[in-house]
Amino acid sequence: MNSFPFKKIDAFTKGLSGGNPCACIYLDSVDDIADQEMQKIARELKGFVNEVVYLFPEEKCFLLKYYSAECEVDFCGHGTIGIMYDLISSRTDLLNQEIIRIRVRDSGLNVYNKIKESDSIFITAPPPVYNKLELEKKVIARALNIGKDAINNDFPLALINAGLNTLIVPVKNLELCLAILPDQFMLKDFCFENGIDIILIFTNDVADEKNKFRTRVFAPKFGYLEDPATGSGNSAFGNYLLQNNLWDGAGFSIEQNSSYDSPNIVKLDTVMNEEKKNVIFGGSAVVKIQGVYNLT
Repeated sequence: MNSFPFKKIDAFTKGLSGGNPCACIYLDSVDDIADQEMQKIARELKGFVNEVVYLFPEEKCFLLKYYSAECEVDFCGHGTIGIMYDLISSRTDLLNQEIIRIRVRDSGLNVYNKIKESDSIFITAPPPVYNKLELEKKVIARALNIGKDAINNDFPLALINAGLNTLIVPVKNLELCLAILPDQFMLKDFCFENGIDIILIFTNDVADEKNKFRTRVFAPKFGYLEDPATGSGNSAFGNYLLQNNLWDGAGFSIEQNSSYDSPNIVKLDTVMNEEKKNVIFGGSAVVKIQGVYNLT
């Protein structure tokens, strides 16, 4: 039996909402666990968390790997926020650093430590890829189980990859946004047929005027219908806003999930890199369970 340090962490919350839970496994080396063991743990935790994050220290950075119950995942925003917020806040050497480097597959990413200023950390999303969208509006509406008139023609549809291939769909108002309930299995087939990882719907009609947008994210490809707070999806959305001149790059907050009164809060901001604005996403996190995971 192998045993690993384990935490269940809720990201994008300080306890005022449910956040987005992830399971975090802390290891000393990539040799400490096999790929099939990482997949087995994620499968065992299905229904408890959507993703499991594995952290391995490397020279001058940390390697992160992500698994859902179904498969290894290229990138998991809320898992990255959860495990890195916990790691930085619990280690004095990291708490005093402004930037901590992580590696996700072959990409090196920055984690911006703003815990002392705003009790948040921010992460650079992978560089965006703007894909051509050839799907008709009526096909997208049918997959979401809505009428095509629910889609807001004031904003374009888009397919952007900022870690996950994200279909971005504007809807007319908050009431419609909160009421959407797709069929999980039909939507899963739609995603696989069209090379889509997740679907983000949004409106600029919000419950709290402190926030600029309400988003919801559907992710049936990974074994669950809805992701309650999403780093990669909202990063794709941030790049969408920049691409369409809908955002000047100044920091703002997004409310996410299907609850009117208790949304999760995801923060977006930008940093300059080679005279170009790069989207960063962030928030805080809460450790809810801490112990040892025994894998038999």
